[in-house]
Amino acid sequence: MLEFIQLLKQRYQAVLAQQGNESVKTSYQQRIDQLILAEAFIRKGQLIDASQQPLLHMAVVGPTQAGKSSLVNVLLNSNAAGISPLAGYTIHPQGFCNGVSLADCSGLQRYFGRFQQLQQTQLSKDRHDCYSLTENATDSGLLPHGVLWDTPDFDSIDSATYREGVIRAIALADMVILVVSKEKYADQSVWDIMVAVEELHQPTLICLNKLVEGSESIIIQSLKEKWRQARTDEFPEVVSLYYQKPGGLPDWPESRQPLLKQLANNVRLNKHPRFEQELLKRHWQTWLEPVVAEHQALNDWVELVDLMINQAMESYQHDYLNHPHHYETFQLAMTELLNLMEIPGLARILAGTRQVLTWPVRQVMKLGRKRLHVSDSSYEIALLNQIAEHTLIQLADKLLDKAEQGDQSPWWRQLNSMLRNQRQDALQDFALAAKNYHLSFQQDVDSAAHRLYYKLQEQPVVLNSLRATRATADAAVIALTLQMGGIGLHDLVIAPAMLTLTSLLAESAVGGYMHKVEADLKQNQFNTVKQALFVDSLRLKLLQLPEQLSMPPHFNISPDQLHAAELQLTEKRHGLRLL
Repeated sequence: MLEFIQLLKQRYQAVLAQQGNESVKTSYQQRIDQLILAEAFIRKGQLIDASQQPLLHMAVVGPTQAGKSSLVNVLLNSNAAGISPLAGYTIHPQGFCNGVSLADCSGLQRYFGRFQQLQQTQLSKDRHDCYSLTENATDSGLLPHGVLWDTPDFDSIDSATYREGVIRAIALADMVILVVSKEKYADQSVWDIMVAVEELHQPTLICLNKLVEGSESIIIQSLKEKWRQARTDEFPEVVSLYYQKPGGLPDWPESRQPLLKQLANNVRLNKHPRFEQELLKRHWQTWLEPVVAEHQALNDWVELVDLMINQAMESYQHDYLNHPHHYETFQLAMTELLNLMEIPGLARILAGTRQVLTWPVRQVMKLGRKRLHVSDSSYEIALLNQIAEHTLIQLADKLLDKAEQGDQSPWWRQLNSMLRNQRQDALQDFALAAKNYHLSFQQDVDSAAHRLYYKLQEQPVVLNSLRATRATADAAVIALTLQMGGIGLHDLVIAPAMLTLTSLLAESAVGGYMHKVEADLKQNQFNTVKQALFVDSLRLKLLQLPEQLSMPPHFNISPDQLHAAELQLTEKRHGLRLL
């Protein structure tokens, strides 16, 4: 799951960089923040699983100038955290080990990933992908043993540049100390953060800082109302910290000294897997909204291609297979049958005569075989290429219509552009596939002729009658050839021998079988053309176009990748089915 969340985050970031719509940019940035939080929380689970005795992590969070670093020093009983009256002074997560050593924190580098661990003095304002760890040299009576994190603000003008560090530190925390002042507690940025981390189920303490005597009750009541509007869990304990002179540290109330140690008892690391799944489940559909939209566009594209393929096959069937004048394939089978019915005694005499003719009749006898090899002169091949070209023109028109409507218009526009660029290559591949089909289908034509011939052999009287008629028809063709000076390939369908043979076969006892052979040949031809040309050639090339779309501004996460991730959402972990 971690890999998929990282992939999704990277794709959002790439798409965001190409996005021009401001409202979409704002929405996508929120989702990126959520994905960073989810990624960090999953890493937190891995950190827990890898540790025999996981450390306790506490994060001090709050808006700018709320006094976070000052409170960190109070809790540590030291001045380890740097403080400044200037807003945005702390811009890196800074961890302070209380009662634990740096060696105990060795697993944190794996958690922070690309963030580099540096010494506190090495942190630079010019670099945000780093954090520090420092051992606290003094004893703290307020904190349990663990790591206390001082975090950057999340609401200043520059906070967007170091926001990831804030999110990572918050996700690492087992408990949260929210610091707000009387000026800042109502800021929307505060409650946006508190809403975002609710699914982490972190025990929380609110420190209301910079108060003046007598004002806390009104502010706490208002604070409680804000919490109830934003969160569904119980309102946490509030510690009131009164205003000190500039440079002074707030006083932690004596009565609240055990509070943080008591709060640590509410941490439930064993429930982290369930919390992790709840976080993913809450945002899953929103995160995947543009990905699912792309998948829907992809499905629409497949349906559109299939519709165009079906229309192309309807045109092929109407304009060729069922056309009374243009369908030549069965006539080629009849020509092969003429060859099979050669009369041994007459064959030699006729053959000698044919050799001296301008257009030898032998060419007519072999026209079935010759015609298939001369694919460039075939009406069928010319028609198929025309249908393929018309199909691509129609597809381009449909893509333009899609590009003018819907949220996925950029996807359709780029697909249309890619189709235009690859149209000629697709047509050339189709033409080559058509020629190969035309050659390979000869065996089906020969098979149809042999089926008819074997059936005629079962009817000797009919076969001999047809042989006699064939010789007469052959002589008529010779006469016609002498008179007209030869016939061309296009005259095959009306050749006298062909007409005579077809008519006699239809009227004979094998007439019904002949029609069956013709119907079988047509059906086989339909299926072969559809599979070899329109499915394995044209359709395959068209369906590969979306895979070639450049990633920005598209997510390009495949349905298989999404399916594999969703399976992980429902897998058993620690013996429980979580969703």
